[in-house]
Amino acid sequence: MSQPVTHAPDNCLFCKIAAGQIPSRKVYEDDEIFAFHDIHPWAPVHFLMIPKVHIASMAQAGAEHAALLGRMMVLAPQLALAQGCNPYPAGGFRIVTNTGAEGGQEVHHLHIHVMGGPRPWLKG
Repeated sequence: MSQPVTHAPDNCLFCKIAAGQIPSRKVYEDDEIFAFHDIHPWAPVHFLMIPKVHIASMAQAGAEHAALLGRMMVLAPQLALAQGCNPYPAGGFRIVTNTGAEGGQEVHHLHIHVMGGPRPWLKG
């Protein structure tokens, strides 16, 4: 069962980015998903994927979000390759979703980091 949203979408940085109110370097967009380059990349390829609907974190995701989250996970490899990650198995990428303060989440809108490219990376 999903938990209540703890941060209002009208003050959400990522909601504003998805709405075009704050500029970003867009990677992908459809009716439900927005992807954009991270402003402080940890890897040669580093972008974020967010649902356009405000979900504060993975802890708030419920059964009603299963199809959306599944689409995001299936789309991630396609976007990773398009952004310059080398193909599996020699290449690859990392998918990270931070959840809550102890999980390292800084923006309280569910987001998936997709990172890849030649190692070593600065972090991770």
